[in-house]
Amino acid sequence: RAVRPGIHLYRGWFFVGFGVDPALRISVFDELTLGEGFDGVTQVQGFHGESRAFHFQGTSREVKAPAEVSKRTVQKLKGKNEFTVLATLKQDHLNSGVILSIHHSEHRFLELESSGQRSEVRLHYRTRSHQDHTEVFPYSLADDQWHKVSIAVSASHVILHVDCNRIYERVVEAPYMDIPEDTSFWLGQRNAAHGFFKGVMQDVEILVMPQGYISQCPDLNRTCPTCNDFHGLVQKIMELQDILAKTSSKLSRAEEKMNGLDGCYCERTCSVKGVVYREDEGWTDGCRNCTCTNGTVQCDAVSCPPPQCPAGTAPAYVKGACCKECLSVCLFGGRELVEGDQRAVRDSSGRCLLFECRDRSMHRVVQSEPCPELNCPESEQVALNSRCCKVCRGHDFCSEGHGCVEHSDCVNLEAGDCCVCKDGFRPLRDDNAYCEDIDECAEGKHYCRENTMCVNTPGSFMCICHTGYIRIDDYSCTEHDECLSGLHNCDENALCFNMVGGHSCSCKPGYTGNGTVCKAMCDGLCQNGGTCVSPNNCACQQGFTGERCETDINECKTGRNTCANDTVCFNLEGGYDCRCPHGHNCTGDCIHDNKVKHSGQIWVLDSDRCSVCSCQAGQVMCRRMVCDCDNPNADLFCCPECDPRLSSQCLHQNGLLTFGSGDTWVENCQQCQCLQGQVDCWPLPCPPVDCEFTVVPEGECCPRCVTDPCQADTIRNDITKTCTDEHNISRFSGSSWIKHGTECTLCQCKVGYWQQPQHHNRK
Repeated sequence: RAVRPGIHLYRGWFFVGFGVDPALRISVFDELTLGEGFDGVTQVQGFHGESRAFHFQGTSREVKAPAEVSKRTVQKLKGKNEFTVLATLKQDHLNSGVILSIHHSEHRFLELESSGQRSEVRLHYRTRSHQDHTEVFPYSLADDQWHKVSIAVSASHVILHVDCNRIYERVVEAPYMDIPEDTSFWLGQRNAAHGFFKGVMQDVEILVMPQGYISQCPDLNRTCPTCNDFHGLVQKIMELQDILAKTSSKLSRAEEKMNGLDGCYCERTCSVKGVVYREDEGWTDGCRNCTCTNGTVQCDAVSCPPPQCPAGTAPAYVKGACCKECLSVCLFGGRELVEGDQRAVRDSSGRCLLFECRDRSMHRVVQSEPCPELNCPESEQVALNSRCCKVCRGHDFCSEGHGCVEHSDCVNLEAGDCCVCKDGFRPLRDDNAYCEDIDECAEGKHYCRENTMCVNTPGSFMCICHTGYIRIDDYSCTEHDECLSGLHNCDENALCFNMVGGHSCSCKPGYTGNGTVCKAMCDGLCQNGGTCVSPNNCACQQGFTGERCETDINECKTGRNTCANDTVCFNLEGGYDCRCPHGHNCTGDCIHDNKVKHSGQIWVLDSDRCSVCSCQAGQVMCRRMVCDCDNPNADLFCCPECDPRLSSQCLHQNGLLTFGSGDTWVENCQQCQCLQGQVDCWPLPCPPVDCEFTVVPEGECCPRCVTDPCQADTIRNDITKTCTDEHNISRFSGSSWIKHGTECTLCQCKVGYWQQPQHHNRK
């Protein structure tokens, strides 16, 4: 297929030149018609002259999109989980302000903020669990310099680029763009009272597509292998050439033998775990029924009918069996226990008795050994209901033996363990002890794009390029001419010859090698670590010279050294050393910006008036200026928290309180600070929680771990785990639905668990 010049395909999105399909672009300046005039906004010279730039200043402006513009923007973004925010800007020094904000009431659905006070870029959005989320990227844009900024979101994948450099790449909780139609759309501020951006902005856009940063930085649409990748590829090709020669010889002999087998019938067999099965032979493998068909193993999940258990028995899993079996039960403490279950009972004195269900009655179990001594405080000891011996919190139950069998991992809990399917596998029964591979290719759960073929692998998948195409990334491929496009493995000192289905390489005159690796030929070896870089031309290491790098450079005699006046230069092989003469006291002067600074000297940086440097024993050390607000001569530019003027006071979010410059307060789980009339807020820091289910208790700001997914308000949803609803329909984790036949009962699937119905009042 031919692609016209000037049109580039990337992951299914069309870039015309390096432009974007207009249907996917939201040009914020054009939508808000800034050229028609807003108070506090003036058109100025920008980073380049190809589009308009605007200077945002003051705090009396209201740059808000009209209702029809907001509605049109919301319609493009509504329900989308892939988009990119682009801007070219020059933000005033230490300013904290909002670049753009799409919010409804107090909920920010999409807001990009730059804090100069804390040197942070913040992305605010709403999650699928209807929670406000702030992703903080430590980076300073407020330095009065031009920057190209882009933040690309693709479901739970976020990438921040600054000046065409990938600064951060993270996996976060995916945004939920269910935006109401009456949402507000602001530029350069959060609302009429807060978040005023001060500086110049140009080319502010929202692209409803991933990797939109390519329109801002076209060179990012290229992948270059490292030198290590290149040399590894050369070595692998040489190995493959040897394997190909040997294989060709073996195939030739095999073809001769196969010619005599045309009249033979060969039964194809299957080999599984060291056992050979014949054609159409069946067997049970864990929770799957398998059959050998034409040499290929085909398996289906075992269907377990609900056991019809007689009175006095109950269904339960038995080790080595896939389906539940009927086991005799015992009544103990008002609860039913099955054969083999144990329960510990503790009396008021703390004495523990252990009972086991056997033959429909509970029998006391006498411990043969005393409980092991615990090496943790009593507050960290956990009492279990299935044994008398306590354990320390964090005990490894899985190491004691577990029933997680096929493609399933054992996970420790507070008072026991459970089974969890490995990534890329789904459970075959409700305790996750047996799991089967998910065929992402057959079920359409893959990300393979154009010119690729999806190939299923255990727990994952691969995207294989079609013949004649080259890989762009893990999911897409494109046509290519290896030699013309430069996408070949020829050495830089080799000639590339394009061929059908590939290319060949040949070293240039004066070089030797196989074409993929070409080395220059020099008459005689290069000495002292010198490298032959071209025919009869040695590149010498630092400190040596000569046609063959045979001569040491005397840096002391030639003056090519940086020794201070009070030190003595000593020549070394390939270098030199500065030594303090015996009996002398060397000054320890420093060289900074090509100027001599004496030991103990202190000075302010020319490029940053808020940084102080000093020379200490020949070493330059710099730090930020320490602010002393009791000093009447404090530099308010570097110490805005020391500004006592009324114009530097801030108004609280409720509009009733005022704060002086430097004051801090907490509002809606955010730490806020007033600096020279500007309010900057950032999320309160929370300790990390490493668990699958979390909940934020009422009146608190930080999440806590819970074991019951139905109590959680934040979960790590995995679409490979599903629930079965009341009509035996599979639901993906994270999905919700109205229970059939009702109007006020909402059900939700949480990581393979079906949450109890919630009732909602409708007015």
